[in-house]
Amino acid sequence: MATAHDLSMLDGDELAARLGESRRELFNLRFQLATGQLDNPARIGQVRRDVARMLTVLRGREILEAEGAYVAPTAAESEAARAKLAAEDAEREEKAAARAKAAEDAAEVEGLHHHDGLELDEDNDEDDEEDEA
Repeated sequence: MATAHDLSMLDGDELAARLGESRRELFNLRFQLATGQLDNPARIGQVRRDVARMLTVLRGREILEAEGAYVAPTAAESEAARAKLAAEDAEREEKAAARAKAAEDAAEVEGLHHHDGLELDEDNDEDDEEDEA
């Protein structure tokens, strides 16, 4: 999860881009929740907090700029913040992929169990036809 300090080290364009991405992700998560496809409901709260954190950093900058006290982060600070946030994003994506794989495997196993049940039902139907004859 991105900290306010890490976000404050990004320049305005990068922060605005991340805010847009987070808002799109939040929309998609809400859509998945509504359709019953969401595998990690806790992610909604995390993204909401990230959006709020970014808006807070942007508002703080706006206030400091109005007062004439805003000092932009150095290139090194920005690069370090970008690297840290990219690593966090990659780790989150790996975890999401692992959860999706586990859910897919579980669904496959569940499908095998249902398939076995269908074969038993077909056998029972044949027995019922023999009883009727």
